[in-house]
Amino acid sequence: MTGIQFVTDEKGHKIAVQIDLKKHGAILEDFWDGLIGESRRKEKGIPLEKVKADLIKQRRLRG
Repeated sequence: MTGIQFVTDEKGHKIAVQIDLKKHGAILEDFWDGLIGESRRKEKGIPLEKVKADLIKQRRLRG
């Protein structure tokens, strides 16, 4: 695949990857978003009504 190069150690094991962001920036952004989502999977959610109430209180949403 063009625009992607693997960096290897002295034993030939892949240790890093270089990605051409002009070619694959959107894919990398999607991958990063997935990692962020996965890292937050166990976090407790906030009920929608609380979010709305907080935004109304901050005058960032009309209620």
